[in-house]
Amino acid sequence: MGVPRSHSPHRKTTIVTQSLRIAMVGAGFMGAAHSQGWRVAPRFFDLPARPEMSVLVGRDAERTRSSAADWGWTESSTDWRAVIARDDIDVVDIVTPGDSHAEIAIAALEAGKHVLCEKPLANTVEEAQRMTDAAEQARRHGIRSMVGFTYRRVPATTFARDLVASGRIGEVRQVRAEYLQDWLSDADAPLTWRLQKERAGSGALGDIGAHAVDLAEYITGQRVERVSGVLETLVSERPVLAESSGLSGSAGTERGAVTVDDVALFTGRLSSGALASFEASRFRTGRKNALRIEVSGSLGALAFDLERLNELDLYVATDAETELGFRRVLVTEPGHPYVGRWWPTGHMLGYEHGFAHQAKDFIEDVAGDRDPRPSFADGLHVQSVLDAVARSSAADSAWVSVS
Repeated sequence: MGVPRSHSPHRKTTIVTQSLRIAMVGAGFMGAAHSQGWRVAPRFFDLPARPEMSVLVGRDAERTRSSAADWGWTESSTDWRAVIARDDIDVVDIVTPGDSHAEIAIAALEAGKHVLCEKPLANTVEEAQRMTDAAEQARRHGIRSMVGFTYRRVPATTFARDLVASGRIGEVRQVRAEYLQDWLSDADAPLTWRLQKERAGSGALGDIGAHAVDLAEYITGQRVERVSGVLETLVSERPVLAESSGLSGSAGTERGAVTVDDVALFTGRLSSGALASFEASRFRTGRKNALRIEVSGSLGALAFDLERLNELDLYVATDAETELGFRRVLVTEPGHPYVGRWWPTGHMLGYEHGFAHQAKDFIEDVAGDRDPRPSFADGLHVQSVLDAVARSSAADSAWVSVS
């Protein structure tokens, strides 16, 4: 079926001569997602610099070569230190488990490379602080850094942020944010690095709870200042994988200890005094990837669910009483954030588009000599919230201030 010409997406018009040569460290699930972002962004957006997917770095040489060929990287390597030292690399993209973020990011920044690092920024506040200090030092020399809270770049969440900032729902009074998955609900699912504290730092709290915290702060424009919470591990032992590097591999009869939380529940006090409630669970049966947030204000409310990522529910309290109720806004119009460069109205975007938007924003900021957001300092703050939740849980859910 044809599409009316007036509804066609905007086309690229800029001829780009500058390039940013990228090395990505990590070749797992997030590696595929970030590769999609780097590859697609310059084909839809007018960018001031062209990303060149130069080197993919992984631990296993053969798998990394295969992934590089599949995802569009020019070459592969197993030595991230050697790659960072190269003069023909401008950007280092870090998508490894959290236990290596600090070492790689600090080395890259000190080598004069711009850095994009997946969330959570680190496994501990101390590591995140060292990364933030290194980023600030590098910033003085024009080197930029950003942490990858990609859900900020979903058009519906960006639009929600814009609505709150414009005063559309009035004074923020209450926030509810939750990230719910069920991939661990089977007690015999294998032990992976995400279930080991020394690799992941924390469980549901850091893996997905970090997204809930960042998205709540991003949309409301406020910060979590105090928390009271509890962490729970529902299954304490799991079968050990023959290859424990990811979610693939065969599980044997040996069982290993789960050393992270499965569920995190906490209440937060925002900087305005408003209350927020948070839940992060990888045991919510039937919920596949439900990052949900509802913001209630004095003049209205809005709600978002990642499992319906092209929609935003909006309630306007000033509507006629006979017309009150949440209404669905389909966030696919050219006037919505990011959408104008994609498909005609009503043609949906997907999970992977957020990574293209992240690449676009990062490239524009680096080329424009601007500080990208969220910054490493923003990532440090979220890490401090996670740490405060853990300290609260250890103190019988006492209220704890965020450092």
